Amino acid sequence: MIKFLAIIVVFVGSFNVMAQDPAAQPGLISRFRPGVMWFFTGYRPATAEKVRKYDRLIFDLTYNDWAGDRQPFNNKWNSIGFNTSLFFDFPLTKGNTISLGLGICHSLYRISYSYKQFQVDPVNDMTQLNDIQTFVPDLDKHFFCGNSLSIPVELRFRSPNWQHFKLHIGGKVGYTLNNYTKDVFDSSNGKIIVKNSQFPDVHRLLYSAHARIGFRNFALFGSYQFSPVFSNSASTRLNILQMGVSISLF
Repeated sequence: MIKFLAIIVVFVGSFNVMAQDPAAQPGLISRFRPGVMWFFTGYRPATAEKVRKYDRLIFDLTYNDWAGDRQPFNNKWNSIGFNTSLFFDFPLTKGNTISLGLGICHSLYRISYSYKQFQVDPVNDMTQLNDIQTFVPDLDKHFFCGNSLSIPVELRFRSPNWQHFKLHIGGKVGYTLNNYTKDVFDSSNGKIIVKNSQFPDVHRLLYSAHARIGFRNFALFGSYQFSPVFSNSASTRLNILQMGVSISLF
């Protein structure tokens, strides 16, 4: 037992001898580099000498609509979508009052409509959105939905303090993963959901412009997609609109 304690004492003592005090070596440069969460300090600001990076994970909760050949704001209130964006923030000024945001975004939009019907012509590869007055029994909800992945780029302006006013102006280029209709029937046997993704002229390449304006973690958000939903010039032209709020976590 005495020998064991002696070994422990020698072992600990050797660490004390070999250890170096970083405070006594101001010129010491660490070989370690900060990770992705280096500038994340919770709800309080970091120390004054560090440049903070903001708005790197952003969630947009949006109302969705369409423009083009159909007038906007004629659809239902529950046309809700969701964007998730992961950004790198590149400061362009010393206090990071101007920066460049570059990242990746997943977008889901859903438009709730009534008295309209998508009619697909597979022979001519075209899609028409037509007005109808026919009441379909048990049909509870109509949705037109889409998913996409894109690369957003933003020019970001901020006031100097960490609880800052901000303005983001940007755009994104991406790829449409899918478009589909979703019909919900409320029958006596329960809810029945019917999906249709057979659109022959989905416009895969998307490009849009957006803006955010707000304070620190919260902002108003607006987006307009210049590329139409359908690629055929004979199809109904629909351009996606998104309006809502943005929440930035760090």
